[in-house]
Amino acid sequence: MTEEINMIYEELRGSNGKSISHFETELLKIRAGKASPAMLQGVMVDYYGSPTPLQQVANVNTMDARTITVQPWEKALLDEIMRGIINANLGFAPQSNGESLIISVPPLTEERRRELAKRAKSEGENAKVAIRNNRKDALDMVKSLKEDGLSEDMMKDAEAEIQNLTNSSSAKIDALIAVKEKDIMTI
Repeated sequence: MTEEINMIYEELRGSNGKSISHFETELLKIRAGKASPAMLQGVMVDYYGSPTPLQQVANVNTMDARTITVQPWEKALLDEIMRGIINANLGFAPQSNGESLIISVPPLTEERRRELAKRAKSEGENAKVAIRNNRKDALDMVKSLKEDGLSEDMMKDAEAEIQNLTNSSSAKIDALIAVKEKDIMTI
């Protein structure tokens, strides 16, 4: 029985780890005033009729804290890349110099900073919901083991451990939110 319980713990750790790493990826997409190639992560480009991620058709770099450059691998894609960035509705106005795109990242207003902080909290809440769902699944697995002869004490210990794993994952998310909020609100 303890082997099955340990497998449940490992599965819960893995699921929570995936939820946290997904949350970290989502946080990268929320800009904090500094230019970052991750800001263009979700941009799709029409590459000869099929939607393709920007990173697969161009090199995305930062020149400085306020400028992103996009160097397409084929100059013919320059207009399509520009259209993809505009359609992504990120609030950027790319400028073309004939060979690459230059995106000036405007400084954030106080109102926009608050919106971004609220979005970070919302993404954090989504991650916590995923972690709570993982906890529910793990508790259901433990309850099914009780029907197979798991003792009451072992079940209580397993439930306590599952709650501890859930609490530690939620604490990691809270810490990530706090860091991101500080980053966003720092002028």
